[in-house]
Amino acid sequence: MTYPIHILAAIGRATIAFFASIGSVTLFIAHTIRAIFAPPYYPREILKQFIAIGYFSLPVVGLTALFTGAALALQIYAGGARFNAEAVVPSIVAIGMVRELGPVLGGLMVAGRVSSSIAAEIGTMRVTEQIDALTTLSTDPMKYLVAPRTLAATIGLPILAGIGDVIGIMGGYLVGTTRLGFNSGNYITNTIDFLETADVTSGLIKASVFGFIIAIMGAYQGYNSGRGAQGVGRATTNAVVSASVLILAANYILNELFFFA
Repeated sequence: MTYPIHILAAIGRATIAFFASIGSVTLFIAHTIRAIFAPPYYPREILKQFIAIGYFSLPVVGLTALFTGAALALQIYAGGARFNAEAVVPSIVAIGMVRELGPVLGGLMVAGRVSSSIAAEIGTMRVTEQIDALTTLSTDPMKYLVAPRTLAATIGLPILAGIGDVIGIMGGYLVGTTRLGFNSGNYITNTIDFLETADVTSGLIKASVFGFIIAIMGAYQGYNSGRGAQGVGRATTNAVVSASVLILAANYILNELFFFA
């Protein structure tokens, strides 16, 4: 008779821990938003993080977008050939990259690179008591460490996504014109004619939300890192996993709001 009680107790502990984590993250987000808008500001730190998060992520995002656009063109052509609909390749590649694949894949790649970096950096500062030293020097760690990274990621990821969209469409164009026999002028015309402003806007808004998620999860996991190298390693892993899962969940919610609300 004790086994059902133990099972229920374990479920109860897991449920309480889950809701406690949600509450902790919510409070952390609230403190971060307040730190972003309240003075003092650190423009040099924001610029530094913008370069580290945005500029240095450009190669991986660009290569991901290029090969994704190229592969997407091949797949759409192969599927469309079954219904004599090969002509839809340019428009579907453009819409798919701008609406979905550009921001989502870009967000996932940046999450792997940036979220882990933020968690490791802030977690190391936590372990070596540098965060406590900032507090001793009357510097708010949330304003100096978390706010610049969050602001830089929220602004930088839409820029990365926009560049990735262009590169991805170019990848589809190169495959379409060199491998699939499309006319260059017709390909570009079909891309422009079927692509709407709402498609671009929705993708950029998604990317901004994803950037916020990436920075928040990296900073949260690092800020609450356990002691020692094992604690920092666990925080880094949790940052990447949680950011990636939340990006996919947020992508579904945003799709519902943008296209089905």
